[in-house]
Amino acid sequence: MNASPSNRATVVLVHGAWADASSWRSVISRLQKQGASVVAVQNPTTSLSADVQVVRHALNGIDGPVVLVGHSWGGTVTTEAGNDPKVKALVYVAAFAPDVGQSTGDQVAAYPSPPGLGKISLDRGGSYMMSVDGWINDVAQDLPEEEARVLAAVQPPLGAGTFSDKVTEAAWSDRRNWYVVSTEDRAVSVELQRALAKKLKARTTELKASHMSLLSQPDAVASVILEAVSETSAR
Repeated sequence: MNASPSNRATVVLVHGAWADASSWRSVISRLQKQGASVVAVQNPTTSLSADVQVVRHALNGIDGPVVLVGHSWGGTVTTEAGNDPKVKALVYVAAFAPDVGQSTGDQVAAYPSPPGLGKISLDRGGSYMMSVDGWINDVAQDLPEEEARVLAAVQPPLGAGTFSDKVTEAAWSDRRNWYVVSTEDRAVSVELQRALAKKLKARTTELKASHMSLLSQPDAVASVILEAVSETSAR
């Protein structure tokens, strides 16, 4: 028996650094075509606490179960924000998943630095930005160049201390987890992704994709999310 509409999990999507909620646009349309209820948060990416506050605000407005999905830095945010009892499952898409007392930067430092991290610089306001070249060659290299340039143009700055903010709760420790690894990722270590998927005991899918699998392979990413929805919705 399928879950009734009122008991079917709502999908909450959390974007990564140097991105906004529109980075989920291709996945959103596919989820909606399958009847899923979807919310994509718009995080400021100024600090972990600021982003978590936005996600918790979204969760407060939802009745029923939730599948919380994080891409990249969004995985750190969902790890901290996902302890709401409504959150029944977590989906990580080429994402960080720190443990309690650990930061995103700690996870980055534990593995050889991918090429994309060499394309980041401080702007005049003291925040970090990804270069256009970084977007084209290291973050979204499997997308048309014109699309990578659009992503570069719309990117918000990342607070300079964000990757140092430590997680105080790890929602993945007592929830069902899914992980989508991008095997061609040049922004987040592939070795880190695989290690996290194993640590989280996540149901794992590997895609031959850049860091932006949510745009280059949205069908596959949406399929994983829908699987989580199906398995966690009340029946």
